[in-house]
Amino acid sequence: MAGASGLRSMKSALMMILACVLAAAGTSSVAALFSINLSLTLDFYASTCPGAAAKIKEMVDEAVQTETRMGASLLRLHFHDCFVNNGCDASVLLDDVLPSFVGEKTAPPNDNSLRGFEVIDNIKTEVEKLCPGKVSCADILTVAARDAVVALGGPSWQVPLGRKDSTTANFTDALASLPSPFLDLSQLVTAFADKGFSTQEMITLSGGHTVGKARCGLFRQRAHSEGNIDPAYAAFLQSICPGTDGVGDDNLAPLDNSTTTDTFDRGYYLSLVGKKGLLHSDQALLPNGGSSSTQINTYNSFLLGSVSFFTDFSNAMVKMGKLTGPAGNVGQIRTDCRRVN
Repeated sequence: MAGASGLRSMKSALMMILACVLAAAGTSSVAALFSINLSLTLDFYASTCPGAAAKIKEMVDEAVQTETRMGASLLRLHFHDCFVNNGCDASVLLDDVLPSFVGEKTAPPNDNSLRGFEVIDNIKTEVEKLCPGKVSCADILTVAARDAVVALGGPSWQVPLGRKDSTTANFTDALASLPSPFLDLSQLVTAFADKGFSTQEMITLSGGHTVGKARCGLFRQRAHSEGNIDPAYAAFLQSICPGTDGVGDDNLAPLDNSTTTDTFDRGYYLSLVGKKGLLHSDQALLPNGGSSSTQINTYNSFLLGSVSFFTDFSNAMVKMGKLTGPAGNVGQIRTDCRRVN
């Protein structure tokens, strides 16, 4: 009984300390604290599916080798999963079941935009052959995003595992939570702060745009109407994207205007300095170009830029991969990533 009493006293003391910390930190920090999944471990599948990691990497490498752009698509798919509702729970992979269920996949930020679903399906099929019912779609998507970055020449990082797959998805929250490509800097700061990220981490995660492409409809206004854009670059974009709405909307331009558009590097930040950010939200990080951002200057430095960016990006991705809802890590291991069991 004495041991139990001591445990209760320790628990009470810890709760008092936690309350003081939260009171000092403010409401936004409370949201951030309870949106982080602390139950994940690096060795979660060590005994139940030790071959999963190698199989995921093999199939991501194959997909990126077949189509380089797929690397960026898998990274974006993971981001769009984690930033909605209950975090990294594979909710974005669920197909609509009309009329009873409308999920995130067809929300405006995702509809006819997200790619890579078939790659995740194929990986899931092969992992199920190895270890039926053991590896969640959420973990597969998280690991695949890391492996996609590596396949494009970017950094690697350790991925904590043990996520469960959600049994629902949230169309409304996908519309509300995913950062729009038309946001200004202050709006970007708020959107990421709502998920517990600092301004510095927001700038770092934006560096994921060093690979991938965007459709004309997302950069038409920037190409034809904005002033903080390099004139030659604007002319280039105008040649791809006519000024008339509905004309050429699906034409593509690389998010990174450097010479390494298919390589995960710091080229994105070099583009911003030259006022060659593709999206309004890209150039919003450095509205006037030049060297007004210490963080972007660091990423662009010759000696330490790549190391600094890669380190920061890895840390931010680990943090993003731990986003979860207030109810904790509840859910299932889907047999088919597109539908609940």
